[in-house]
Amino acid sequence: MYLNKSIVTAISIFFAVNMLSACSEQVSLPEASIETSSETKSESQAVILEVYKSPTCGCCEKWINHIDSHGFSSKVHSDNDFADIKLEKGIASQYRSCHTAVSQEGYVFEGHVPAKFIHQFLGQNHADNVIGLSVPAMPLGTPGMEMGDKFQPYRVLLLKTDGSYEIYAKVHRYEEQF
Repeated sequence: MYLNKSIVTAISIFFAVNMLSACSEQVSLPEASIETSSETKSESQAVILEVYKSPTCGCCEKWINHIDSHGFSSKVHSDNDFADIKLEKGIASQYRSCHTAVSQEGYVFEGHVPAKFIHQFLGQNHADNVIGLSVPAMPLGTPGMEMGDKFQPYRVLLLKTDGSYEIYAKVHRYEEQF
């Protein structure tokens, strides 16, 4: 099927605006720059993730709710400039997203990585050259990026210290994330 250029451009702009509005949704946060979420499990059972995000990012808040309801305990650091964390952890620009989580072991989880894959990753042994997992950009339908019944298939990437990656998982349907 052939679509003219103006229709393709209009569709692209529509999705870009919707993705940006989901991420820039105003969220009220406490005055402190660090907050601890309420947990469904006791802290001794939950894996703690340090999450670095913008104070106004709504999709980040939704992702944090996702991980906290799936066995994690988040310690949130809200700051407008946390690019230094991404740089320090070796996350190349093409693998970045709107938030970064760091495990106690130092592994990173960049962007809207489902809790299912974080648990799986943390339960495995990894070579010294592995940084963590990434879901680059902000695919529609990932945890935190839900927009009705819209879903964009995506890949979860295994990041390496030399800047390369391997495909860790392919997610074709919404249900595969849980």
